Amino acid sequence: MRGGRAPAILLGGVATLLLSFLWMPALLPVASRLLLLPRALLSMASGSPPSQPSPAPGSGYVPGSVSAAFVTCPNEKVAKEIARAVVEKRLAACVNLIPQITSIYEWKGKIEEDSEVLMMIKTQSSLVPALTDFVRSVHPYEVAEVIALPVEQGNSPYLHWVRQVTESVSDSSTVLP
Repeated sequence: MRGGRAPAILLGGVATLLLSFLWMPALLPVASRLLLLPRALLSMASGSPPSQPSPAPGSGYVPGSVSAAFVTCPNEKVAKEIARAVVEKRLAACVNLIPQITSIYEWKGKIEEDSEVLMMIKTQSSLVPALTDFVRSVHPYEVAEVIALPVEQGNSPYLHWVRQVTESVSDSSTVLP
């Protein structure tokens, strides 16, 4: 293109993209993360560590300090045993058992379909490695599914309770199975 129209078209494209976020609220989280990306890249380029999240206004909760971990089990008996153990060891404040989920997955070159129980485990993010190690040590699967997602927002009293219940474990250096 000639005559300097490329920057105008580029700017128009950016404006269109930004306006699309207003019309599609589901994209707002993506937009906010994209807007934070340059700050994170500048931080990495300068050699300084990225800033730590600050508490949500008025809540005292630091986003991401609590996680929801998900573990699948072959049946309710196994799920209950693991759930009780992680709560007793204070690796989790609460475990929800969601029965009769169907999992479809590839295993050793074959497509499998199984009925399973899904555990949703609420814990401190700092305890996820210890929780993972414990679950792996007692789980009957050759490869136990343990995945965790940080909780960015929620009911502040509940999130405070999760941290309070699991606080003594996060203060110690090791957790034994």
